Amino acid sequence: MKIVTKQAANLFFPNTSLEYVYYEAIANAIDAGATNIDIAIIIDKFTDHKTLNITIIDNGEGFTDKNFEKFCNVLSADDKQHKGIGRLVFLNFFSKIEIESTFNQQYRKFTFDDDFDGECNIARTTDTSQKTKLVFSEYRKEKLYKHDFIRPEPLKKNIIYHFLPQLYKLKLQNNKLKISISLDILKEDPSFEFQHSSAIFDLRELPELKEKSIEDTRSFFDTFKLLYSIEKTYTENSIISAICADDRTIPVEIITDKNCIANYKMIFLLYSTQFDGKTNAARDKMDISESDYKYIQKTFINMVAKIIEEELPDIKKYNIQTSDDIKATYPHLYSYVDKMSIGLVDKNKLLVDAQASFFNDQKEILEADNLDNEQYEKSLNLSSKILVEYILYRAKIIKKLQAITTDDDEATIHNLIVPMKKTYSSSDKVIADYFHNNAWVLDDRYMSYTKILSDKDIETIYGDINEEGTHIYSDKETGRPDITIIFSNDPNAAQTFDVVIIELKKLGLPIGDKRRILDQLRERARRLIQYYPNKIQRIWFYGIIDFDIEFEASLREDSFKKVFSLGDVYHKLQSIIPDPRKAEEVDVDVFILSYHTMLNDAEARNNTFLELLKKSMNSSVEDKEERYAEFN
Repeated sequence: MKIVTKQAANLFFPNTSLEYVYYEAIANAIDAGATNIDIAIIIDKFTDHKTLNITIIDNGEGFTDKNFEKFCNVLSADDKQHKGIGRLVFLNFFSKIEIESTFNQQYRKFTFDDDFDGECNIARTTDTSQKTKLVFSEYRKEKLYKHDFIRPEPLKKNIIYHFLPQLYKLKLQNNKLKISISLDILKEDPSFEFQHSSAIFDLRELPELKEKSIEDTRSFFDTFKLLYSIEKTYTENSIISAICADDRTIPVEIITDKNCIANYKMIFLLYSTQFDGKTNAARDKMDISESDYKYIQKTFINMVAKIIEEELPDIKKYNIQTSDDIKATYPHLYSYVDKMSIGLVDKNKLLVDAQASFFNDQKEILEADNLDNEQYEKSLNLSSKILVEYILYRAKIIKKLQAITTDDDEATIHNLIVPMKKTYSSSDKVIADYFHNNAWVLDDRYMSYTKILSDKDIETIYGDINEEGTHIYSDKETGRPDITIIFSNDPNAAQTFDVVIIELKKLGLPIGDKRRILDQLRERARRLIQYYPNKIQRIWFYGIIDFDIEFEASLREDSFKKVFSLGDVYHKLQSIIPDPRKAEEVDVDVFILSYHTMLNDAEARNNTFLELLKKSMNSSVEDKEERYAEFN
């Protein structure tokens, strides 16, 4: 051999598993026309990996002079389906492979190791049989990693999966092939089902496969042919989905384990004349561009989806329901969801892929210097989807607030509406602010703020208004309004401004603590008006609290009037005396509303927006143009 075999093994097979030792030996045996392959695995115990010994015997034509010459020359291959490097995987796992072969009344023996130089012992023999024996010893990895690498039943399953295209071809040609696997253990471990066992595979076990073909619209892969089987079972669910190339299977996840259809065994094998020769060294991945692979995968999914709907009509009903659920829950992403994959691929993966496509479209529009007609139409559509995404976020916030109970403290409510100790300013507003500041729960008008201050001292609020003033109550202000919203066209200009003060209270408070909210609102108003006698144009005070009969009665006794809403909202034009030494009074609007009323009103507004946007996204361009024309 003209190369350093150990380095070549690491180069070509850096990440393979022990199973590939079996795969390579079986592939060679099948190529040699073997009809019987016996695999004997011997080990003292699973943790004593150095004692692992594998013997593989087949009745193929053996190491004739021609076959031995090919074995000695790496990269020597007869066709594009073979790589000429497979035996190097042996040296990835074992330091010594002793090979004996009987053929044409000749006997050849040699040892394949890191120092193999193409030498062998050959002699005449009276034995007329054909037999090749490979004995693998001196396991060189740190451990075995998996019991399934040496357990017969899992090995049988993986061997069938790996060679399914070739095995099925042999079955169609009425060939015979039996593979026997046995495991002999000195010290068994029943807790891991690691004990003496055996398994046998025969070509007759393979199911009959149906066939469906489609022409490749890209004229690159010629014709796609799908061989498949859907078999009702009452013992297990299983799915084999793979591209067939170089007589091996390249696994492709079409139906995820989570979505595996109950009580069915399924096989889907995708063929194309262009697949052969396009696998990697280990023949476990396609060696093609990512775009080509995605195209193949999408074609594969579409073919499988159509077949399942034809063979299992009930699945179609389930998929329609799943599609409707996605459309209702994620309307902004629905147009990006691969509809043919619904019911096959895990819904979470579908949504992740749809979100990625959504983001890519946003990126395209944002980075465009000038929008053509198609991009302009896309930008309008994206705007609707982005708004839907935001409305759905608001629905989540409402649900969280609706789940608040008397066990939750005031801070929990506060942080869901506007995080405590935070300040938001229109001068540096970013998109993330809209997902943190939820003052819209009270009223959508409060999204157009100049500043929002959450749980800030009165002194801080004065500073943020950017004014100086004097007051008569104390040298230092005390108290922290829960939420303060300031409105001004230009907060730095010498003009009037509007202020909204919001006070929140924990659910389940006694009547005395509930009435305290009225005193707090009056106190806040008094100090603000006294501090800015000529600057505050309007003040709105909101008290958010849970209602009971006694508290509602006390509000009516204080001359509060109920106003229109989906629940309990009371209003009063409250007279405030900023300076008791003067006769001046200032009227401010005070609203007291129940916690659940605030949420019901917010939910009603949000649902209205959401339904309008859903209908807008589902209507055609012609419908929109006709609707707009009515206003012209």
